[in-house]
Amino acid sequence: MAGSGDIDGEVDFEVEHCIRIFKGGRVERYFGSDSVPASTDAATGVASKDRAISPDVSVRLYLPPVAGVSGEGEGKKLPLLIYFHGGGFCLHTAFNFVFHAYLTSLAARTRAIVVSVEYRLAPEHPLPAAYEDSWQAVLWAASHAPGAGEETWLTDHADFSRVYLAGESAGANIAHNMAMRAGAEGLPHGGRVNGVVLVHPYFLGRGKVPSEDWDPAMAENVVKMWSVVCPATTGVDDPWINPLADGAPGLEGLACGRVLVCLAEKDVIRDRGRAYCEGLKASGWAGEVEVVEVAGHGHCFHLMDFNGDEAVRQDDAIAEFVNR
Repeated sequence: MAGSGDIDGEVDFEVEHCIRIFKGGRVERYFGSDSVPASTDAATGVASKDRAISPDVSVRLYLPPVAGVSGEGEGKKLPLLIYFHGGGFCLHTAFNFVFHAYLTSLAARTRAIVVSVEYRLAPEHPLPAAYEDSWQAVLWAASHAPGAGEETWLTDHADFSRVYLAGESAGANIAHNMAMRAGAEGLPHGGRVNGVVLVHPYFLGRGKVPSEDWDPAMAENVVKMWSVVCPATTGVDDPWINPLADGAPGLEGLACGRVLVCLAEKDVIRDRGRAYCEGLKASGWAGEVEVVEVAGHGHCFHLMDFNGDEAVRQDDAIAEFVNR
């Protein structure tokens, strides 16, 4: 047992069965950190492989079977979906079995090439590290648009007129912030983001929203988590976590023409997602917002059983959005 003067024995933040962070900086993660190898899935034919972009950033690519794609027109290419995993900025690897299985399934369902981003985690690497790593991955993917680059799956098969940013929870937050940065700075070679998919987005803000009544303890945790992963934050109205805050960059600068927001009835941050949709519509942004909400489920329910009826309905909506 740690002594009373040992700050490494004092817990700063904890989510039961998920993560424990000590004041001295030690971190205990209870799941999501073990990787599974890239492979070819026998059921779907989706192949995957890994690429290191830099010492800090890597990706896993998923390629659905391309045989027959040219039957729709010679040279037919596939949408490109750049995906950011969730976990409160402090949990999971993009290479764990849950995300590997889910994104294999999503690549098959959407008939899209998926680039799943492995970014550095807080608190060892506090924000904005995850944002900077994710932007590096977006630029790397976009650099293949002229048909040249190190990754042949992208040069040979990706349609860079159909680029989507997507993620769930903290990954949805990253996807939003990457779309804002793309709007402000642009992408190489004149690339553009066609759409953004936000699944159960991790947004906060001042004041209580009704969805927090589903689980007040968890609602409190998601606020505390933000201060832990982003110690330099100005609070829950930091533009990174609250895109509707006073002083946040105007949402009319979002670099796409379409946004799909997926919500879950029993998610404590559901109403933050609803507010985001309303704020986007009122911002002067000229695009189209779509909302899919499922009843009876909580935050990121689909990762527990992505073959369940409501999870399939959610993924079907994503596939329709990407392929429209």
